Amino acid sequence: MTSLYNDESIESYDPVCIRHLDRSEAAVRHSAHTGKLMSNARLGREAHLETSSSNQHDANPVSFGVESDAGQHINPVGKIGACYKGLEVPEQEGLPFAPTKPHDLATEPQAEVSFPEGGFRAWLVVVGSFSGMLASFGLMNTIGTFQAYLTTHQLANQSPSAVGWIFSIYVFLAFGCGLQIGPIFDRKGSRWLVLAGTVCLVVGMIGVSQSSKLWHFILTFSILGGVGTSLIFTPAVGAIAHFFSRRRGAATGLAATGGSFGGIIFPLALEALFPKVGFAWSVRLLALIFLILLIIANLFIRTRLPPKIECNIWPDFRIFTNLPFAVTTAGVFFIEWGLFVPLSFISSYALANGVNTTLSYQLLAVLNAGSVFGRAVPGFVADRLGRFNTMIAAVTLCLVSTLGIWFNIGGNIAGLCVFGILFGFASGSNISLTPVCMGQLCVPEEFGRYYGTMYTIVSIGHSYRRGDLKPL
Repeated sequence: MTSLYNDESIESYDPVCIRHLDRSEAAVRHSAHTGKLMSNARLGREAHLETSSSNQHDANPVSFGVESDAGQHINPVGKIGACYKGLEVPEQEGLPFAPTKPHDLATEPQAEVSFPEGGFRAWLVVVGSFSGMLASFGLMNTIGTFQAYLTTHQLANQSPSAVGWIFSIYVFLAFGCGLQIGPIFDRKGSRWLVLAGTVCLVVGMIGVSQSSKLWHFILTFSILGGVGTSLIFTPAVGAIAHFFSRRRGAATGLAATGGSFGGIIFPLALEALFPKVGFAWSVRLLALIFLILLIIANLFIRTRLPPKIECNIWPDFRIFTNLPFAVTTAGVFFIEWGLFVPLSFISSYALANGVNTTLSYQLLAVLNAGSVFGRAVPGFVADRLGRFNTMIAAVTLCLVSTLGIWFNIGGNIAGLCVFGILFGFASGSNISLTPVCMGQLCVPEEFGRYYGTMYTIVSIGHSYRRGDLKPL
């Protein structure tokens, strides 16, 4: 490495030098971006020609590779090189390259990323995400039905606390595995993640159909089902961020309605199938439906943006030094902690308060019916009024419906239905708006890392023992 410059001050050169400095630096950065550095000889020659034409009155023009009138040797980049004080450039076979600051390429602002905001390919990704969430979040929204059935059948000899661990571990893994899945998604894309999630979820459901002991359900439903859910929904949400920015709230909301439709269809289907074909065949049919839905997800969920060069597949908790992201994560942690109590216990609560079995199962479907609109409508509103503003309003409605209705209705059927619709609408925005709010705090190429890390922290809120919570 050879130094190009002496200790002369940059002020000793005229403004024309500064103009050529900017032009040379821009050319070097453009060349570095394409991987082809332009030689100093070419830059110096262009600078010399333009300098000569615009400064014909200069009595002491700069020559290249020769001595000036004052006897001082001028380096091959002429005045441009003199403007770069104290920098070094490599030499290759005697020909120096244009000077660049070592930290420039690392600190160079990212070029603004453009988004299709629609189009056939983009909407196919939304369809694939909808299908993936219909299976993964549909199962999550059906845990109330599974809990109510298992506590009165296969696991009737177990305490509610022990049965609650099945679903607590499931939700913890469904969100917690994103810590690793998110960075892999950013670096490798969605294809293999969704395929692995398909295998885990379908095999897990087949295993659930054969289970009869507590540890059977923990292995099949909790572990296989939880990991499979995470492998599917993390890419499903992240892929949308590669195609939408201005309309991301609406697109994510439409895809997230898949989970709500699953929460309507699957509980009603299981409630009708349990007495007719039994638990085993009911769950096998559910596994078959999941397989069909996830084939669609595998075909359509795709990424668009290339990974960042420095992106790796390992978790990095240093992102919490981003204060807005850390505060947002804390807020989502407490929101999720509260929202899943009604989702887990609405059916068991109704049974404990004298509501008949059929209607108790259907209450979860009522709640998810409200969630369909709660996931779609706030997304469109958020794109216009602000993502965080809409999120705050939705959480406030959750609080009002819980304290004002659920705590005071007991076994009143009309009151339970009203609560289910209102709470479903308000809580539905959480799944659709959280990734959109979080997407404002990072670049799209790191969406998976930020989203997965956020929900890893959130998953801790789901690790408490749900079965210890008694009906109000």
